[in-house]
Amino acid sequence: MKYALFYIVAIVAANYGFSVIPPWHVFGAVLPPMTFAVGAVFVLRDFVQRDLGHWVAVPIVIGTGLSFIMADPFIAAASGAAFAISESVDWLVYTKTKAPMKQRILLSSCLSVPADSAAFLLLAGFFSWPGFLVMVVSKMIAALIVWVSLK
Repeated sequence: MKYALFYIVAIVAANYGFSVIPPWHVFGAVLPPMTFAVGAVFVLRDFVQRDLGHWVAVPIVIGTGLSFIMADPFIAAASGAAFAISESVDWLVYTKTKAPMKQRILLSSCLSVPADSAAFLLLAGFFSWPGFLVMVVSKMIAALIVWVSLK
C-alpha cells in the first residue's frame, strides 16, 4: 500500500510540474522538464501492481483525478489519456510476462514509455521527433536507474 501512495503523489507532482514549469527548448524541441521524473512513475506502477494486483487502476484514477484539481486541466487530460494508453501497455506486459520482477520492469518500461511519450506530446501539442526522443531517453534513464538498483 505504501507504493500506491507514492505513486499517487508522483502522478500529481508530475502533472503539476507540467502545468507550472515552462517547457525547455532542447535540440530544437519543446520539452516539458518534468519528463525526467516520469520514468520513475512507470516503475512505481509495477511495484503498486505487485502489491495491489489489478486494483492498480484505483491509484491511477485517484492520481489523475487529483491532477485535474491541482494541475492545468488541459495537461491533466493529455496526461490522463497518455497514462490510460501507456499504463494499459505496461499492465499487459507486466501481467502476461512471467519473468522475474526486475526483467518485467525493464520490458514494460521499454514498451510503455514510448507509448506515453508519443500520446502525451501529441495531445498536449508539444510533439516533435527530437522532443519525443529526448523524452523517451530521459524516462528510460530513470527506469534504468531503478532497474539497476534492484536485486
